[in-house]
Amino acid sequence: QVQLVESGGGLVQPGGSLRLSCAASGGIFSINVMGWYRQAPGKQRELVADMSRRGYTNYADSVKGRFTISRDNAKNTVHLQMDSLKPEDTAVYSCNAAGIITTMSREYRDAWGQGTLVTVSS
Repeated sequence: QVQLVESGGGLVQPGGSLRLSCAASGGIFSINVMGWYRQAPGKQRELVADMSRRGYTNYADSVKGRFTISRDNAKNTVHLQMDSLKPEDTAVYSCNAAGIITTMSREYRDAWGQGTLVTVSS
């Protein structure tokens, strides 16, 4: 069974930095796209950033220039470096893996992590 485990959330002051990490496990052969979504209280979940297996990236306009996504295909991990954090970045951040193929040739459309809370406040 494919599992995604996130780490790195917490409380940070405005202007500060946090690094989120996500590790996928479960006999994975390859993952097409790995990314991060967030959901703030009272708002819909939105894409923050994602990266294809070939390295193509996609960022929400609100985080461009402040957040950087990276991934290690060999380790099935994805990271989100968040700099210059703002109070409006406060949300539960969830890792997503899409287009998963396992070593047993099973395919999964996507999988989600449990979410990690990021709070930006003074």
